[in-house]
Amino acid sequence: MRVATWNVNGLRARQGLLAHWLAARQPDVVALQELKLTDDQFPRDELEALGYRAAVHGEKSWNGVAILARKPLEEVQAGLPGSDHGARLITARIEGVSVTSVYCPNGKSVSHAGFPRKLAFFDALAAHWAASHPPGEPALLCGDFNLCPAALDSWNEPAFRGTIFHTEEERTRFQTLLAAGLVDLFRARNPELQAFTWWDYRGGAFHKREGLRIDLVLATQPVLDRVTSVEIDRDYRKKQGGFIASDHAPVIVDLSS
Repeated sequence: MRVATWNVNGLRARQGLLAHWLAARQPDVVALQELKLTDDQFPRDELEALGYRAAVHGEKSWNGVAILARKPLEEVQAGLPGSDHGARLITARIEGVSVTSVYCPNGKSVSHAGFPRKLAFFDALAAHWAASHPPGEPALLCGDFNLCPAALDSWNEPAFRGTIFHTEEERTRFQTLLAAGLVDLFRARNPELQAFTWWDYRGGAFHKREGLRIDLVLATQPVLDRVTSVEIDRDYRKKQGGFIASDHAPVIVDLSS
């Protein structure tokens, strides 16, 4: 099974690129974030023509998450209980595996009113996960977490430490989430590798390697035991097939059967 996560930064702008990527990479399950469209605007027919069913939790102009699958999927949860942050979480079950797509709030800055609300979202996410996903269940939590889990995940930790994405408050909550029975699959497979999933559109950040690793695939031990590879698909942070890229790259995990 090939599972991927991707913040597409607007599905209407990225629909052609998504189709190009699906054909090239052939994922079985995809967690999408930042759709920026409502459920009825979601291109179900076009994706079904490509072989993908979808569970969608959309929102006009903002947020929005979805799960695509080539096998039948059962929607289990839409929305994060205890949170009023909009359409930021959806869970579906595919062939006995629970897959959640999450789009965590940005927080804007540590002095912004959005920062404590971001921390509250992480508290609600950890509580929800602990209550609904036993550690022995095959489960993945995929998405844009809008934080760097550790110094290695930032291109310039000394300059940014204590600023948004780089605070102890965010990292402590991320560790609480891991303590609920999750493992960061990329870091488990690549303990010392500095690699990024997001680069600012401005200033040539991608080519300068000035990025952050904020898009993650977390999983329980039964999934970790099946992992054969974890890769950041940097090629799709570049223009492909004439389509403009998102500012995020997909993350792809291959699992043995």
